[in-house]
Amino acid sequence: MEKAAGSPSVGGSYPQKNAEILSSQYGINLFLAGLLLTFAWAVHAVGISKSHLLSYLITLMLIQLLWMLWYLGRSCTQRRLIRDKDTHAGARWLKCGITLFAVITLILDSFKIGYYIDFSNCLSPTEGIFPVTHAMHTILQVYFLWCHAKDIIQSFKTLERFGVIHSVFTNLLLWTNGVLTESKHQLNEHKERLITLGFGNITIVLDDHAPQCNCTTTTLCSIFSQGIYYLYPFNIEYHILASTMLYVLWKNIGRKVEHHQQHKTPFKFHGITVGMIFGLVVLTSTIAIVVVYLIQIGRSKIKSELALTMFYWHAIFVLALMCTAGIVALLIYRLEDRSLDNSKNPARKLDAELLVGTAAGSWLLSWGSILAIICAQAHPKYTWYNLPYSVLVIIEKYIQNLFIIESIHREQEKVNDDIKTLRIVTISRGSTLSLSPSYEEIYNGRAAPESGEVPCLLKGSVCGRENDRGTKEETSQDKSSVMHSASDISFYSRNSVTNNKRRILKNIAAFLFLCNLSLWIPPAFGCRPEYDNGLEEIVFGFEPWIIVVNLAMPFSIFYRMHSAASLFEVNCKT
Repeated sequence: MEKAAGSPSVGGSYPQKNAEILSSQYGINLFLAGLLLTFAWAVHAVGISKSHLLSYLITLMLIQLLWMLWYLGRSCTQRRLIRDKDTHAGARWLKCGITLFAVITLILDSFKIGYYIDFSNCLSPTEGIFPVTHAMHTILQVYFLWCHAKDIIQSFKTLERFGVIHSVFTNLLLWTNGVLTESKHQLNEHKERLITLGFGNITIVLDDHAPQCNCTTTTLCSIFSQGIYYLYPFNIEYHILASTMLYVLWKNIGRKVEHHQQHKTPFKFHGITVGMIFGLVVLTSTIAIVVVYLIQIGRSKIKSELALTMFYWHAIFVLALMCTAGIVALLIYRLEDRSLDNSKNPARKLDAELLVGTAAGSWLLSWGSILAIICAQAHPKYTWYNLPYSVLVIIEKYIQNLFIIESIHREQEKVNDDIKTLRIVTISRGSTLSLSPSYEEIYNGRAAPESGEVPCLLKGSVCGRENDRGTKEETSQDKSSVMHSASDISFYSRNSVTNNKRRILKNIAAFLFLCNLSLWIPPAFGCRPEYDNGLEEIVFGFEPWIIVVNLAMPFSIFYRMHSAASLFEVNCKT
């Protein structure tokens, strides 16, 4: 009987499981082909040019555009149908974040179009077609995610799996292309800085993909070429956020969900003043440090060493504060007895996996720096500050990951504000109703009844008693009032402690949110001591260490932005 009952569900899920496996393999092969093409262009492989890479990316974007238009058209024809939604996916703040990055990405595309117009004599037509296609792709994709990120697709499931996974890996390839382009630019600047630091024994060969012709308007060309690289960090974050939202949509295809009431958790500034103030101080000081660093680094050996020393001291101080805040939050969690929500949730599972997975990038760089400091024969003074900095990076991410993952898995506490004014109704002898004082009356000193009357809640009920039994009734009611008063005061005490804990946790989440935004800024905008320190290149060799940095740095940058997004959600839930 059990086999007979279970066989239909197994038979029904088997084709869908096959479709999931086939679509994931399609996406992986799509990505590997693009990755190999990107690598071939980066190393100047014979017969591979930038136009080949851009043609491949343009084709992928056009296919995704056709699929999104088909999906939107089908959704419009079925708009009256009630569809299942994943309330945990596509949060409003996440949509607002991706919209902001998308707007800056459109500015980047306009700069690329202007750059192509100025160098049109010696650039491939694909370099002009690519930003136009990318701009159309960005606009439609953001609209698609705003309208359908929460969808749980139950029709055309096999076809939709291929369409969504195609979109996921298209965004990942666009992310890879942006990371590579930005990294090549950073690498060229890094090679020039190494000369000023005295590392003359490292071969300096600039990897330049600049056009081999003159610009029609020199001033505009300079603005476009320089502005493009300052906008790339936002373009990189846009594509990685889009790919994660689309991946959750892919995981939700065909999923059976239980219908629960959605509890809205809006962000409120009330009660997080302390955390916001300290976080804004860290953010402001970080921006100042980055500006000074970018001005001083590479000017001379002394100025470069001072810039590195200043960066390390600031980072050590901020990371120590973040570690302390994280430990306090974890201690508060240990004092609370609240169960964890272990229900199936693709968005939450992906968040936890991304936190640990992308943290590995920073850990790899930190362990590389620690080994270099231990193994190096000569140690300039500024390199010693790299040791506590690297150790704190490892510890801070470890603590922060524990805090965030536990926070997003904790069941949201349901607090009913009306409980403060709840009156406990007791039924005595089936006819007389007595009403105990409310919490507000006790707290404000108005617990004594103003009249001896007991309200009648039922028609025809007895509203009074004989005079000879009045004394007994009053004594009984007095005892009941005292008991309820003690219970309400006990509740108020527990509620006060809970509110204090919640306020501390919200301030910690707000502080860590701003700190993660602060630590995202330096590597995203070219402040990378892993490049400029110089000690790692001597120990590991220039090219091996640069490969490690170029592979690990994008994950390190994404970790900070993803942590900030997760902490924003934690603040809303707390």
